[in-house]
Amino acid sequence: MTVFQSKNARKVATEDIPATYRLYRVQALMSVFLGYMAYYIVRSNFILSTPYLKDHLELSATQIGFLSSCMLIAYGISKGVMSSLSDKMSPKVFMACGLFMCAVVNVALGFSNMFWVFVALVVCNGLFQGMGVGPSFITIANWFPKSVRGRVTAFWNISHNIGGGIVAPLIGVALATVGTEHWRIAHYIIPAGVAVLFTGIILTLGKGTPPQEGLPSLDEMLPHEKIIIDDNDLALPPENMNSYQIFCTYVLKNKNAWYVSFVDVFVYMVRFGVISWLPIYLLTVKNFSKEEMSVAFLFFEWAAIPSTLLAGWLTDKLFKGRRMPLAIICMSIIFFCLLGYWESDSVFLISFFACTVGCLIYVPQFLASVQTMEIVPRFAVGSAVGLRGFLSYILGSSFGTILFGVLVDKYGWHAGFYLLMGGSVCCIIFCILAHRGALELERKSAALALKKCAMEK
Repeated sequence: MTVFQSKNARKVATEDIPATYRLYRVQALMSVFLGYMAYYIVRSNFILSTPYLKDHLELSATQIGFLSSCMLIAYGISKGVMSSLSDKMSPKVFMACGLFMCAVVNVALGFSNMFWVFVALVVCNGLFQGMGVGPSFITIANWFPKSVRGRVTAFWNISHNIGGGIVAPLIGVALATVGTEHWRIAHYIIPAGVAVLFTGIILTLGKGTPPQEGLPSLDEMLPHEKIIIDDNDLALPPENMNSYQIFCTYVLKNKNAWYVSFVDVFVYMVRFGVISWLPIYLLTVKNFSKEEMSVAFLFFEWAAIPSTLLAGWLTDKLFKGRRMPLAIICMSIIFFCLLGYWESDSVFLISFFACTVGCLIYVPQFLASVQTMEIVPRFAVGSAVGLRGFLSYILGSSFGTILFGVLVDKYGWHAGFYLLMGGSVCCIIFCILAHRGALELERKSAALALKKCAMEK
């Protein structure tokens, strides 16, 4: 009787492999889905607390932007480093540790009053937040083939929409329970408790690679799904390479990794330029009530759920695994919606345009994520995600938060919206470059397959 195992895996009999594989990959997907959702609960809660911080700490728009940018820059640095390190770590342990530490930081935020203490804590939160995304992509790349990755990644991607979306009602219920005078408990302590609960779920459901769980690798299970990136992909086995060597060899010198990273840079600039400033913009410029603002915030997050799921199916089926054409369509629509969001005065129209931007902005972001898994070998996915995450947060989030805030303080809200619309155009340009790079890899992969077939004959 044949068995497949690694040093730390239990034996799985051949006849049990199909059923075990199906069960484990569902559990693996649910662990990163629920885990990443929880990461956003202890991240988006800070954005909703900014109006209270502005009032109680008397902070300017620049200072609020500085706080948000500090967390996002720290997250970008951490995402680059931690995602590369996660290529060599246990995904579930790595992800669970990061989430638990985010909960600890949020508890500390609930007891803080000084501006610079907040700066230090949001930096710490950003550093620990970087431990969530790498394990998620590594898990998907190890358990799901290219033919279904669009749909699977789309499903995983809505986890942060759900996490970000439930923050508003969660905090709303908490405020109604403890009172607005205890807004720190509602905004920080309660979300931290939820994160601790989900830490246990990650450790319970999470999985390593299939061989680590006593199963064959994905390439052995589905050899026809193997993606050929280069003729010498496995010239040096990953076990003999450290994280830095993997990053330099398969990511740093890969032009397609840079193209898709800059797609993310400008997506993040637009995304954070809208979501980070939506509460303050709607309250101070458009004269929304706090209740109307919370509803608009919730719609922004939750509107992306159906569109992301549909986009995943479309790129797998209609676009035959090509990710960027749909991203280009979405960013073009976003450009005009930003104009409507900026110029409208109606509560309904503003909410509609904000909802449409929220509906579409996560589509190119998740499509860039899927393409990242398809332009590098599987053992370098974490490193590629790290480069993309580092650039998107260091540049994209900074442009959308602190640069946006500075422009608003100096030149008014018009300048901020010019910035976002310019970012939309730049994103479309890099989507085109990324698409051309993917087509080049397709042609190369087909040529290598024909060459190997001819040699076998």
